[in-house]
Amino acid sequence: MSLSTHVLNAATGRPAEGLAVRLERADGTILADKHTDADGRIKDLPSLEPGAYRLIFQTGEISPFYPTVTIDFTVTDAAEHYHVPLLLSPYSFSTYRGS
Repeated sequence: MSLSTHVLNAATGRPAEGLAVRLERADGTILADKHTDADGRIKDLPSLEPGAYRLIFQTGEISPFYPTVTIDFTVTDAAEHYHVPLLLSPYSFSTYRGS
C-alpha cells in the first residue's frame, strides 16, 4: 500500500510548495508530519493498514477562510495506491480519490 498527496493552489494555478501536512489515524495518532515539495507533492508518506485515517493540511497561507483542511479517508485494500489530492483557493476546496 502506498499513499501520496498533491496540493494545487487553484487561485494561481501553481503547486502549493512548503505546505505542512500531517497524517493521522482516526484516533489522532500522528503517523507523519511533512511539507509539500516544489511540485506541491508528498510522495513518501508511510504505508497504511486497512482502516480510517486523516490528512490535515495547514492552508492558512493560501486561504484565510480555511486555515486548515482535514480530509478523512478509509484504506480498504492494503495492496492499492491511494492518492488524496487537494485543490485549494481562498474560499473553496475540493478533493477526490486519485490514482
